[in-house]
Amino acid sequence: MRLLDLYCGEGGAAMGYHLAGWEVVGVDASLQPRYPFAFIQADVLTLDARFLRFFDAIHASPPCQFGTELNSHKARHLNLIPQTRALLRGSGKRYVIENVRGVREHLQAPVSLFGTMFGNEVTDSQGRRFALSRERCFETNWRLPTPPDPGPQGLPIANVFGGHFRVRSGEFRTGKGTGRMVDLPGEDRRALAQGIMDMPWATMNGMSEAVPPSYTRYIGSQLAAALHG
Repeated sequence: MRLLDLYCGEGGAAMGYHLAGWEVVGVDASLQPRYPFAFIQADVLTLDARFLRFFDAIHASPPCQFGTELNSHKARHLNLIPQTRALLRGSGKRYVIENVRGVREHLQAPVSLFGTMFGNEVTDSQGRRFALSRERCFETNWRLPTPPDPGPQGLPIANVFGGHFRVRSGEFRTGKGTGRMVDLPGEDRRALAQGIMDMPWATMNGMSEAVPPSYTRYIGSQLAAALHG
Protein backbone atom coordinates (compact mmCIF):
# COMPACT_ATOMS: atom_id res chain seq x y z
CA MET A 1 0.00 0.00 0.00
CA ARG A 2 1.48 3.34 -1.08
CA LEU A 3 0.53 6.61 0.60
CA LEU A 4 1.45 10.16 -0.43
CA ASP A 5 2.00 12.51 2.53
CA LEU A 6 1.47 16.14 1.45
CA TYR A 7 2.71 19.14 3.49
CA CYS A 8 4.61 16.43 5.35
CA GLY A 9 6.74 18.43 7.80
CA GLU A 10 9.02 16.25 9.93
CA GLY A 11 6.90 13.14 9.50
CA GLY A 12 4.65 12.62 12.52
CA ALA A 13 1.72 11.58 10.34
CA ALA A 14 4.00 9.57 8.06
CA MET A 15 5.33 7.45 10.91
CA GLY A 16 1.83 6.45 11.96
CA TYR A 17 0.93 5.32 8.45
CA HIS A 18 4.22 3.43 8.24
CA LEU A 19 3.41 1.59 11.47
CA ALA A 20 0.02 0.70 9.98
CA GLY A 21 1.77 -0.99 7.04
CA TRP A 22 1.93 1.78 4.45
CA GLU A 23 4.86 2.71 2.21
CA VAL A 24 5.04 6.50 2.54
CA VAL A 25 6.45 9.28 0.35
CA GLY A 26 6.45 12.85 1.68
CA VAL A 27 6.16 16.14 -0.17
CA ASP A 28 6.82 19.58 1.29
CA ALA A 29 7.82 22.97 -0.11
CA SER A 30 10.57 23.20 2.53
CA LEU A 31 13.46 20.80 2.80
CA GLN A 32 12.80 18.31 5.62
CA PRO A 33 16.08 16.61 6.58
CA ARG A 34 14.45 14.84 9.54
CA TYR A 35 11.66 13.26 7.49
CA PRO A 36 12.10 9.52 8.09
CA PHE A 37 10.96 8.25 4.68
CA ALA A 38 11.34 9.04 0.97
CA PHE A 39 10.98 12.78 0.45
CA ILE A 40 10.34 15.15 -2.48
CA GLN A 41 10.75 18.90 -2.15
CA ALA A 42 8.00 20.51 -4.21
CA ASP A 43 5.00 22.83 -4.12
CA VAL A 44 2.10 20.48 -3.37
CA LEU A 45 -0.37 22.41 -5.53
CA THR A 46 1.80 22.00 -8.63
CA LEU A 47 1.92 18.20 -8.50
CA ASP A 48 0.83 16.39 -11.64
CA ALA A 49 -2.35 14.30 -11.43
CA ARG A 50 -0.51 11.35 -12.99
CA PHE A 51 1.93 11.37 -10.07
CA LEU A 52 -0.93 11.36 -7.54
CA ARG A 53 -2.52 8.35 -9.21
CA PHE A 54 0.63 6.33 -8.55
CA PHE A 55 -0.47 6.10 -4.89
CA ASP A 56 -3.29 4.16 -3.26
CA ALA A 57 -4.24 6.97 -0.87
CA ILE A 58 -3.24 10.53 0.01
CA HIS A 59 -2.89 12.39 3.31
CA ALA A 60 -2.65 16.18 3.33
CA SER A 61 -2.01 18.62 6.19
CA PRO A 62 -2.34 22.10 4.63
CA PRO A 63 -0.86 24.98 6.67
CA CYS A 64 -3.06 25.94 9.61
CA GLN A 65 -1.72 29.45 10.22
CA PHE A 66 -4.66 31.13 8.48
CA GLY A 67 -7.05 29.97 11.19
CA THR A 68 -5.28 28.51 14.21
CA GLU A 69 -6.32 29.89 17.57
CA LEU A 70 -2.65 30.47 18.45
CA ASN A 71 -1.85 32.84 15.56
CA SER A 72 -2.48 36.56 15.97
CA HIS A 73 -1.50 37.27 12.33
CA LYS A 74 -4.02 35.06 10.52
CA ALA A 75 -4.65 37.56 7.72
CA ARG A 76 -1.10 37.09 6.45
CA HIS A 77 -1.74 33.45 5.54
CA LEU A 78 -3.77 31.77 2.81
CA ASN A 79 -6.37 29.04 3.27
CA LEU A 80 -5.07 26.24 1.03
CA ILE A 81 -7.70 23.69 2.06
CA PRO A 82 -10.09 24.27 -0.91
CA GLN A 83 -7.28 23.98 -3.48
CA THR A 84 -5.88 20.93 -1.74
CA ARG A 85 -9.31 19.28 -1.64
CA ALA A 86 -9.77 19.91 -5.37
CA LEU A 87 -6.37 18.34 -6.06
CA LEU A 88 -7.18 15.25 -4.01
CA ARG A 89 -10.63 14.82 -5.50
CA GLY A 90 -9.15 15.09 -8.96
CA SER A 91 -6.86 12.17 -8.20
CA GLY A 92 -9.82 9.84 -7.64
CA LYS A 93 -8.06 8.37 -4.59
CA ARG A 94 -9.10 7.88 -0.98
CA TYR A 95 -7.85 10.87 0.96
CA VAL A 96 -7.45 12.43 4.39
CA ILE A 97 -7.23 16.18 5.02
CA GLU A 98 -6.01 17.12 8.51
CA ASN A 99 -6.04 20.40 10.35
CA VAL A 100 -6.44 22.05 13.75
CA ARG A 101 -9.62 22.77 15.68
CA GLY A 102 -9.55 26.45 14.75
CA VAL A 103 -10.22 25.68 11.08
CA ARG A 104 -12.78 22.94 11.63
CA GLU A 105 -15.46 24.96 9.80
CA HIS A 106 -13.37 24.75 6.63
CA LEU A 107 -13.39 20.95 6.66
CA GLN A 108 -16.29 18.78 5.52
CA ALA A 109 -17.79 16.53 8.23
CA PRO A 110 -14.46 16.14 10.05
CA VAL A 111 -13.73 13.54 12.73
CA SER A 112 -11.82 14.79 15.78
CA LEU A 113 -9.06 12.68 17.33
CA PHE A 114 -7.35 13.25 20.68
CA GLY A 115 -4.20 11.87 22.30
CA THR A 116 -6.32 10.52 25.16
CA MET A 117 -7.88 8.09 22.65
CA PHE A 118 -4.51 6.43 22.10
CA GLY A 119 -2.78 6.65 25.49
CA ASN A 120 -0.33 9.41 24.58
CA GLU A 121 1.34 10.15 27.94
CA VAL A 122 4.73 11.11 29.34
CA THR A 123 6.34 11.04 32.80
CA ASP A 124 8.70 13.81 33.92
CA SER A 125 11.81 13.57 36.09
CA GLN A 126 9.70 13.86 39.25
CA GLY A 127 7.47 10.95 38.30
CA ARG A 128 4.50 13.11 37.32
CA ARG A 129 2.41 11.82 34.42
CA PHE A 130 0.84 14.04 31.78
CA ALA A 131 -1.72 13.21 29.09
CA LEU A 132 -1.87 14.63 25.56
CA SER A 133 -5.17 16.09 24.36
CA ARG A 134 -4.21 17.85 21.08
CA GLU A 135 -7.43 17.80 19.07
CA ARG A 136 -6.90 17.32 15.34
CA CYS A 137 -9.67 17.22 12.75
CA PHE A 138 -9.76 14.86 9.78
CA GLU A 139 -11.89 15.12 6.65
CA THR A 140 -12.10 11.95 4.56
CA ASN A 141 -13.93 10.78 1.44
CA TRP A 142 -14.47 7.42 3.14
CA ARG A 143 -15.94 6.53 6.52
CA LEU A 144 -13.54 7.06 9.45
CA PRO A 145 -15.02 5.71 12.70
CA THR A 146 -14.41 7.67 15.90
CA PRO A 147 -12.66 5.58 18.57
CA PRO A 148 -13.73 5.80 22.23
CA ASP A 149 -12.11 8.50 24.33
CA PRO A 150 -11.56 7.75 28.03
CA GLY A 151 -10.30 11.30 28.57
CA PRO A 152 -7.25 12.26 30.66
CA GLN A 153 -8.44 10.16 33.63
CA GLY A 154 -7.36 12.75 36.15
CA LEU A 155 -3.96 13.48 34.62
CA PRO A 156 -2.89 17.06 33.85
CA ILE A 157 -3.14 17.90 30.14
CA ALA A 158 0.05 18.71 28.22
CA ASN A 159 0.60 19.85 24.65
CA VAL A 160 3.38 20.87 22.28
CA PHE A 161 3.02 24.16 20.40
CA GLY A 162 5.03 27.21 19.48
CA GLY A 163 8.26 25.38 20.26
CA HIS A 164 7.19 24.67 23.86
CA PHE A 165 6.08 21.72 25.97
CA ARG A 166 3.37 23.20 28.15
CA VAL A 167 1.05 21.89 30.82
CA ARG A 168 -2.34 23.10 32.02
CA SER A 169 -4.97 22.04 34.58
CA GLY A 170 -4.66 21.41 38.28
CA GLU A 171 -1.64 22.88 40.01
CA PHE A 172 -0.18 23.93 36.66
CA ARG A 173 -3.02 26.25 35.65
CA THR A 174 -2.22 29.97 35.72
CA GLY A 175 -4.72 32.80 35.72
CA LYS A 176 -8.29 32.60 36.89
CA GLY A 177 -9.94 30.13 34.58
CA THR A 178 -7.81 31.15 31.61
CA GLY A 179 -6.27 27.74 31.05
CA ARG A 180 -2.94 29.28 30.05
CA MET A 181 -0.17 26.74 29.69
CA VAL A 182 3.23 27.05 31.39
CA ASP A 183 6.55 25.30 30.81
CA LEU A 184 7.74 23.00 33.59
CA PRO A 185 10.81 24.49 35.28
CA GLY A 186 13.89 22.29 35.37
CA GLU A 187 12.60 19.79 32.80
CA ASP A 188 14.02 18.83 29.39
CA ARG A 189 11.15 20.15 27.31
CA ARG A 190 12.30 18.42 24.13
CA ALA A 191 12.51 15.02 25.82
CA LEU A 192 9.05 15.46 27.30
CA ALA A 193 7.65 16.60 23.95
CA GLN A 194 9.24 13.70 22.09
CA GLY A 195 7.85 11.30 24.67
CA ILE A 196 4.26 12.52 24.64
CA MET A 197 4.20 12.89 20.83
CA ASP A 198 6.15 9.64 20.28
CA MET A 199 8.46 11.45 17.84
CA PRO A 200 12.04 10.88 19.14
CA TRP A 201 13.64 12.15 15.90
CA ALA A 202 11.82 15.49 15.74
CA THR A 203 12.60 19.09 16.70
CA MET A 204 10.38 21.21 18.94
CA ASN A 205 9.17 23.25 15.97
CA GLY A 206 8.50 20.09 13.99
CA MET A 207 6.44 18.58 16.79
CA SER A 208 4.54 21.84 17.28
CA GLU A 209 2.99 21.37 13.82
CA ALA A 210 2.86 17.56 13.73
CA VAL A 211 0.13 14.95 13.87
CA PRO A 212 1.12 12.37 16.52
CA PRO A 213 1.88 8.99 14.90
CA SER A 214 -0.72 7.26 17.10
CA TYR A 215 -3.48 9.18 15.28
CA THR A 216 -2.43 8.13 11.80
CA ARG A 217 -1.57 4.59 12.83
CA TYR A 218 -5.25 4.30 13.70
CA ILE A 219 -6.34 6.12 10.52
CA GLY A 220 -3.97 4.03 8.42
CA SER A 221 -5.43 0.77 9.70
CA GLN A 222 -8.97 2.01 9.04
CA LEU A 223 -7.96 3.22 5.58
CA ALA A 224 -6.41 -0.12 4.72
CA ALA A 225 -9.64 -1.86 5.75
CA ALA A 226 -11.67 0.56 3.61
CA LEU A 227 -9.48 -0.11 0.59
CA HIS A 228 -9.59 -3.88 0.92
CA GLY A 229 -13.08 -4.32 2.33
